[in-house]
Amino acid sequence: MPLLNMARISIWVVQLSIFSCCLFEVGLCSLNVPPPLPVLPVPIARQLKWQQREMIMFLHFGMNTFTNREWGTGKESPQLFNPKGFNANQWAKVAKEAGFSLVILTAKHHDGFCLWPSLHTNHSVESSPWEDGKGDVVKDLSLDAKRQGVDFGVYLSPWDRHEPSYGKELQYNEFYLGQLQELLTKYGPISEVWFDGAKGDNTTMTYLFPQWFELVHELQISANIFSDAGPDIRWVGDETGTAGLTFWSTINGSSLKIGDASIEGYLNTGDPYGTDWIPAECDVSIRNGWFWHPEEKPKPLSELLEIYYNSVGRNCVLLLNVPPNTTGLISAEDVERLTEFRQALNTIFSTDLAASASVNASSVRGEAFAPANVLDTDLWTYWAPKDYKIRKTMNWISLNSNKAIEFNVVRIQEAIGLGQRVMKYEVYAFGVDEKQNILVSNGTTIGYKKLHRLEKPVKASNVKLVIWESRGGVPLISSFGLHFDPYYKGKV
Repeated sequence: MPLLNMARISIWVVQLSIFSCCLFEVGLCSLNVPPPLPVLPVPIARQLKWQQREMIMFLHFGMNTFTNREWGTGKESPQLFNPKGFNANQWAKVAKEAGFSLVILTAKHHDGFCLWPSLHTNHSVESSPWEDGKGDVVKDLSLDAKRQGVDFGVYLSPWDRHEPSYGKELQYNEFYLGQLQELLTKYGPISEVWFDGAKGDNTTMTYLFPQWFELVHELQISANIFSDAGPDIRWVGDETGTAGLTFWSTINGSSLKIGDASIEGYLNTGDPYGTDWIPAECDVSIRNGWFWHPEEKPKPLSELLEIYYNSVGRNCVLLLNVPPNTTGLISAEDVERLTEFRQALNTIFSTDLAASASVNASSVRGEAFAPANVLDTDLWTYWAPKDYKIRKTMNWISLNSNKAIEFNVVRIQEAIGLGQRVMKYEVYAFGVDEKQNILVSNGTTIGYKKLHRLEKPVKASNVKLVIWESRGGVPLISSFGLHFDPYYKGKV
């Protein structure tokens, strides 16, 4: 080969090497750059799966359904319980078609009436005329939910107004554990066990929650435990389905106590310096009451959408109660409302208006953390900027389109598998000619999902998320999208 050509090749190789090194320095082709360290605490696998459900269905059904009460006395006759048209498959099918991947059944409410034939009491379906005393609501729903591909959970009220041993600490706690063990061993996989701190006003009663929780995790390793104080999922602090505008999945579990009303405000916001990952569930009913009452109607679609934005859209999971009626079915009007609700959510969120946008960012940690990662919904693909080791460093990422996009919903999601980080951010919209520059929304926390529903639709060719402050130095944004909600007319 001529010496001149050899020289040219050598120069080209040197230039390519220099160019490659430059790319490595700016993080554009650095495939081997590792992910940033997690900002503790972080969710465990079952908590992460729970968060991605977004919506869970609660099914309040029992003696109160037939007495038209919310709280029973414990003195009701089992003869009253007789849902002649009971169909658990209808419940499970309604849940699945409405987008709920988990149903939680009130296996026993405060009146002590059990929806399964418990060996520890005769106050159960076994003493009722329903199916000649051979029925088992828990069994039927657990099996039909499985057939529909829906997971199953249970609520077992700590307060039992029928049980004579209630008020006697050792005897009652053993009684309760016996019933809990039945539910956890006879009905297959349980995905969530729901506890509250309800108790009688005139009775001194101590619930041995630590022992109860240990039994749950021993017998159902994949089950999340819900209570005011966790340990896996916490209450949001109200029954309206509304989380705080600032909402942290992190909180100090040691400062929480089940049944303590003074912590409701703390539950509703969480704690950026919390030592425990205990995200929140927003419980609310589709009707005014928790149990079915003939005079009540389901909430309008507009209210359900408001609840969705205030729960799922604020880093929580929505637990929507849908009470079956005395026939043993979810009422047709509730089914119709749930169908409308699902259709509305599909209309709003099935299309990301920014899906074909190009994406730019202030900096990039490495090729594996490219800005375009925010165009999918995978929590483990995300944009990561360079780590400047400064807590208050502005980072930004922008969606850019050749033509204006009209939207009124902004969706932002963090890669919460590595911790919740964002503490302050703003969203700006720029017009086609880039002369328009307006602040369309701002906030503090993001977490799994933050939804901003704008008062008026905005048209923009460039939408920029500016993050001003983050825990751990850098934000990790897994998804950034734009949507249009045709059901929202703004507030007057």
